[in-house]
Amino acid sequence: MSASDPQPVIRAENLAVAFDGRTIFKDVSFEVQRGEIFVILGGSGCGKSTLLKALIGLVPLAAGHAWLLGEELAEANDRDRRALLQRIGVMWQSGALFGSMTLAENVELPIEEHTRLPRPAREALARSKLGLVGLGDAAARLPAEISGGMAKRAGIARAMALDPPLLFLDEPGAGLDPITSAGLDKLIKDIARDTGTTFVVVTHELQSILAIGDRCIMLDKDAQGIIAEGDPRRLRDESEQPTVRAFFRREAA
Repeated sequence: MSASDPQPVIRAENLAVAFDGRTIFKDVSFEVQRGEIFVILGGSGCGKSTLLKALIGLVPLAAGHAWLLGEELAEANDRDRRALLQRIGVMWQSGALFGSMTLAENVELPIEEHTRLPRPAREALARSKLGLVGLGDAAARLPAEISGGMAKRAGIARAMALDPPLLFLDEPGAGLDPITSAGLDKLIKDIARDTGTTFVVVTHELQSILAIGDRCIMLDKDAQGIIAEGDPRRLRDESEQPTVRAFFRREAA
């Protein structure tokens, strides 16, 4: 991050989420810097995906404040909220593609909704985004006609349709074989390097965490919050916290 751009892309202060009186997490604070691949990790049920949804306003906060790109989403009026949400992209775990639309049409959808570009320009931009993720030859195919790994790539292409500076990926490697997952990891790193896009990636896939993560936070279900933060490789090699050691070394708790 340059001296002329000191503001973190995400700043979270003392976040808490609770459902039906049950605390999912509390006192969660962290920052994400521009250009980072920041990983939210932890075991099943610790609140990783819930934290992602809370950051983008899909889950209400019980306490705390979160700023994205310098703006607090929860405090924004409708116009500012819509403008801010156009500056972020999200890929959900399944890819969340519309089954009746081709890959190109899926990617074109947010462009059509949020811009006034003529149709030829929208179509060209959609094809460009699919090319960026290695799907240039699959633009006319339907989601049912492609593999799970291709669906994830198409989901990333759609999330990038409006050139957002911030991308959220929810379990991008879930359900993929090791080779396909490694290819997706490389794609994420390449996009971050080539475009300067900041990534927030929710995952429990250890190989992906170590392959792509610049920094991470680890959530824990029992602790109801963050139990570790930093370079995931250093956490693997140096952490003395038993739960962190067990996670990174694949040891039974």
